[in-house]
Amino acid sequence: GMGEGGAKALCDVLRRLGDGYRHLQQYRGKEAIAAFEKLSASEGNTAWVQVQTGTAYFNMAQYQMAEQSFQKARKLEPSRVVGMELYSTVLWFLKKEHELCYLAQELVALDKTAPQTWCVLGNCFSVQREFETAIKFFQRAIQVCPSFTYAYTLAGHEHVSNEDFEKATASFRSSLRTDERHYNAWYGLAIIYLKQEKYQLAEYHLRRALAINPRNSVLYCYLGIVLLSAGSCFEALQVLQDAIDLDPANPLAKLRKAMALSHLDRNLEALEELEQLQQLAPRESMVYMQMGKILKKLGRLQEALACFNHAIDLDPKGGNAVKAQIDRLQMQDVEEDDSFL
Repeated sequence: GMGEGGAKALCDVLRRLGDGYRHLQQYRGKEAIAAFEKLSASEGNTAWVQVQTGTAYFNMAQYQMAEQSFQKARKLEPSRVVGMELYSTVLWFLKKEHELCYLAQELVALDKTAPQTWCVLGNCFSVQREFETAIKFFQRAIQVCPSFTYAYTLAGHEHVSNEDFEKATASFRSSLRTDERHYNAWYGLAIIYLKQEKYQLAEYHLRRALAINPRNSVLYCYLGIVLLSAGSCFEALQVLQDAIDLDPANPLAKLRKAMALSHLDRNLEALEELEQLQQLAPRESMVYMQMGKILKKLGRLQEALACFNHAIDLDPKGGNAVKAQIDRLQMQDVEEDDSFL
């Protein structure tokens, strides 16, 4: 046999794996990752551990870190299919079209009966904005495995991209019928209500998502956008700060926080947020556009004009909105429009 020492060592490994898995099921990503990192190099060097780690990062919307874990998992076990649907969504978020299509080809060769394979194929077409084809593949995943929750959610997001909110709602509801703790579907429904300007419903569904997964900066960010749109600027500010605390590099949260501050007439603070954001996203025309609006409010018209011109240089296609802002610089008394989406 393995002797007492060996048995104890095995129990220790199993306990750490169990701890990590339990934290992961409770959406405590940091703790899950910490538990897996306590494993020795040889114990942690399995595809299963790497997929769990990747999933933890995915749930916290830390896609670059997730990508590294999923890549390791594939190196360790090239024939692995389970978990690859999340890897494909990570690649989708990172806009890595080439890697995503390669993953799809590999999985088709490995297993055409697995719902994961069809989800990866769907994401491969989704990233190319071929929504109809993507939906067909997600439906195929549901056909081969009707209890595969994630396929309903992915189909829902495609319907949203297609502006088909009725079908999207049905998809997300099917998702929650198979697993009511599937936070992505609560989030999906919230996005629909946000687009329909049903802010109370959007807030309710985002809070349901956050009750399940409280470590995801993107969920806080969207809750902030909903609260801003509903005119609760002060509350929005707190929620957006939560988003930034969870992920200091989340540019969307910083941008919305600046807008909330500006709404509360805390324009210098708003400007400071945007200056920090410039460091994070120096090529983002939207940042200069917002800076221009705030400088205009502060009566610093030359600087505002410089920001608007820079925004046009960065994004000539979006130039019309900026030109309208420049026209308004000449007519100081025009009412501001501040749409948040």
